[in-house]
Amino acid sequence: MKKLDEILAGKKSVGLAGHVRPDGDCVGSTLGVYNYIRKYYPDVDVRLYLEPIPNIFKFLNFSSEIRSDYEESVVFDLFIAMDCGDEKRLGNAARYFQEAKHTACIDHHVSNQSFAEENYIFPDASSTCELICELLDTEKITKEIAECLYTGMVTDTGVFQYSCTSSSTMNMAGMLMDKGIDFTKIVDEAFNQKTYNQNRAMGQALLSSRLRLGGRVVTSFLTLEEMHALEVLPKHMEGIVEQMRNTKDVELAVFLYENEDHTFKVSFRVNGAFDAASLAMHFGGGGHVKAAGCTVEGPAEEAIESILAEVEKRL
Repeated sequence: MKKLDEILAGKKSVGLAGHVRPDGDCVGSTLGVYNYIRKYYPDVDVRLYLEPIPNIFKFLNFSSEIRSDYEESVVFDLFIAMDCGDEKRLGNAARYFQEAKHTACIDHHVSNQSFAEENYIFPDASSTCELICELLDTEKITKEIAECLYTGMVTDTGVFQYSCTSSSTMNMAGMLMDKGIDFTKIVDEAFNQKTYNQNRAMGQALLSSRLRLGGRVVTSFLTLEEMHALEVLPKHMEGIVEQMRNTKDVELAVFLYENEDHTFKVSFRVNGAFDAASLAMHFGGGGHVKAAGCTVEGPAEEAIESILAEVEKRL
């Protein structure tokens, strides 16, 4: 793929989007590019579409300009999908991608099948934000852009502790730190801090968790009724499955929460050699080898039994 400046050359309108239920890497990568275009291409009509983002990421520059209303009709000269493994994961923004004159995709999901015209897909990268760093002129990365990209790298690497972290990741992070960002504050706000209700939801999920398959798998779920009682939304589920994964001797953590349509969002996190992406793809989802997800029909107990039956074949 060309450098971002080459892709943007001659474009008068640019649309940006990431995957549904945006996480830190999705928010950081899309806002990083949005800030870049706003700074260096002031005459370009650029619009960023995401579902409502978690409050912990609202400190990032221009986060208030994210559009979550997909009613407008517009054909972009270029539409860039980021941190998104397939077109369907763009959600309601997919129609802008489909109607755009040119398309590009920047992503690190192993399940990505290169669905755009221009594709920059490296599954071994720690995050889409790391890939964005490679596509930008380092000298043109401002403090505001660096904050966005560092946020995504921090959240997708678990503050640089997951196996996806490489020496390249650390070099990129160091470069971003040199831009003058308050990196300790970013880690605290984007990764560590949880609201009281989020902590209650995590506590509920941990209390109701079960060890399965001889202690090699830990599972849990939250129903819509429980989420309403705890006053939490899907965007507040961040961190639960990661905490479950930290259970000693567990190779796979499986966490489900109920959507408004009564399907269940499933998250997989892995210790060891298990392939979460392959498991997720079996159930119509995708992701990374160590972290993946899918959506399944309920009820939750039946969904978990179906997942465990497939897991048992693979362990």
